Amino acid sequence: MTLKNQKMIYKVILMICLTMLACMYIYPVFLMFMNSFKPFGEIIANVLAFPSKLDLSNYIYVFNKMKYLRLFRNNVIITVIGIVGIIIFSSMAAYILDRRRGKYSSVAYALIITPMLIPFQTIMLTLLKSMNTLHLSGSKIGLGVQYWGFGIPMATFIFYNFMKTIPIEIDESAKIDGASTFTIYIKIIFPLLKSVTVTVIVLDVMWIWNDFLLPLLMVNTSNETKTLVLAAYTFIGQMNTKWNYALTAMVMAIVPSIIIFILLQKYIVEGVVAGAVKG
Repeated sequence: MTLKNQKMIYKVILMICLTMLACMYIYPVFLMFMNSFKPFGEIIANVLAFPSKLDLSNYIYVFNKMKYLRLFRNNVIITVIGIVGIIIFSSMAAYILDRRRGKYSSVAYALIITPMLIPFQTIMLTLLKSMNTLHLSGSKIGLGVQYWGFGIPMATFIFYNFMKTIPIEIDESAKIDGASTFTIYIKIIFPLLKSVTVTVIVLDVMWIWNDFLLPLLMVNTSNETKTLVLAAYTFIGQMNTKWNYALTAMVMAIVPSIIIFILLQKYIVEGVVAGAVKG
């Protein structure tokens, strides 16, 4: 057997293994979508069977019951606030830390990314107390701001590694022309961060939009502040669970983030590879 044939066999085996692995992850999601078209009786009878007919009554009921448009707006507000803060502060921090390297900047960088190693469960009670003291709990703006603290460490790590690929000579040339540090960042550096910025946006949108624990702790149960994922959880009870409505609500909650991921997924690879390989 030639070396070329061996490589071809390895590629085929690898493709089969990856396909099987992908199916393992996709199948539960497929079941969720499929069962969202079933009435409660069909789900209980056989969760693996296809629906007897394409019935949209679950979606109509959940759309009205959840007040979907209002909750969708809540999700958008919280996600936008979180993303904007994460992008601005993490990219600025990465720029300064990379351009002003030294003992103190290394310590600052270590302190910024260290929270990635701290489990959320260890600080959630302290965080809840702090947010109550600052009157930021129970509001969409307060919840969006809290995502800054959890998202900035990872975003700074990604931006910092990508920043190493931008020559410092660009800054020096701009300074000779009289540009300030802030002007250089806004007009020169930030536009060059397009691919990695989109990467951070997509990753954090997937996280913030579908997050459950932090909204459960920080916002109340009224439709004024709760998110789509929290609303989906209301169909799940201790004694009785309306699985047809719960699955439908979950589909309606996660579909927007899936669409964003599909449309922008190529930028994730570009941004991560650029920062990891060139940095």
